[in-house]
Amino acid sequence: MPVLVMKFGGTSVATLDRIARAAKRVGREVANGYDVIVIVSAMAGKTNELVSWVEETSPLFDAREYDAVVSSGEQITAGLMALTLQEMDVPARSWAGWQVPLKTTSAHSSARIEEIPTDNIMAKFGEGMKVAVVAGFQGISPEGRITTLGRGGSDTTAVAFAAAFEADRCDIYTDVDGVYTTDPRISTKARKLDRIAFEEMLELASLGAKVLQTRSVELAMRYNVRLRVLSSFEDNNENAGTLVCAEEDIMESKVVSGVAYSRDEAKVTLISVADRPGIAAAIFGPLAEAGVNVDMIVQNISEDGRTDMTFSCPVDQVARADDAMEKAKARGEINYHDLVADKDVCKVSVVGIGMRSHAGVASQMFTALKNEGINIKVITTSEIKISVLIDRKYMELAVQALHDAFGLETA
Repeated sequence: MPVLVMKFGGTSVATLDRIARAAKRVGREVANGYDVIVIVSAMAGKTNELVSWVEETSPLFDAREYDAVVSSGEQITAGLMALTLQEMDVPARSWAGWQVPLKTTSAHSSARIEEIPTDNIMAKFGEGMKVAVVAGFQGISPEGRITTLGRGGSDTTAVAFAAAFEADRCDIYTDVDGVYTTDPRISTKARKLDRIAFEEMLELASLGAKVLQTRSVELAMRYNVRLRVLSSFEDNNENAGTLVCAEEDIMESKVVSGVAYSRDEAKVTLISVADRPGIAAAIFGPLAEAGVNVDMIVQNISEDGRTDMTFSCPVDQVARADDAMEKAKARGEINYHDLVADKDVCKVSVVGIGMRSHAGVASQMFTALKNEGINIKVITTSEIKISVLIDRKYMELAVQALHDAFGLETA
């Protein structure tokens, strides 16, 4: 039998009624001739509750016990989904990550998947089981401890299972009906995309789009897993949602496919740093060790042998960056006059594989922002992306202006 992977997010299994609704979707796919692997998240809000219990019990918690606690949410959902399917006379069984076993590294709370043996589940399919309901977000370390994959890890679990079992497709059911050209809450002209290339989806996910976890898109692109993003709350036909697929599966695409934004950014500048070989390593090495997620980097060189180094990072990591730089300065690794942080900026980006073969995208973007009186603080580009840092108060205006400038409201 062909295998289909279906993943249901927290809002899709938030109540027993929603679990029953999801189970009916699974039952229809079984009737269509599939052996189905269902990946479930914890019921909406449950993981946050479990995390808060851990933090209240032990502020400096043992990560191994953290994983033991927070992984329980998905196990509850898996058991309830299996019971619901059994009540529908669909042969189903729940599986915790360690039972599969989904083998991971030992990095608790942020483990990476290393292997998913297919023998156990395929043997059960051979014995008549039609649905394997697997608890997402979790696995087992080489030491035999439960591990978790980080927030949003159920998406990664689903794609990994689709790759391991060579599934026909991986359907991600969530509270939106697909991937949009931009956030519909900001622009009423936002349009749902029928298809989007892996690379575009990866950029959008990394730039703040919350539809799919970045790691899941990376995995899908590596193993060419066709992803479909669908709504749990609408009746879907075979053409519903958005298909995330290889570039060659898209007949023709616009120059720009979407506009993404990240609200909680900060611009950090080290003033008057010595301009010498190795200075970048001396700055960004300590930042990496401190866990600061650096994104955009700009270096301004002056005539007196000094330079200003500017970078962006999440706003909640500014204090960590400041501390890392102060310690590096105290060790004599770097010397700078001051660290200045602007916490009132955001990042706005345009993304599209069509940029590879079309000139003038940057000019069109910058002109649209200029026409709205929006000043650009930092610019960074890649082959299919242009990102700018601007004042946060202009974020919604910038998104709407760029959406209009590139005509994204029409197919």
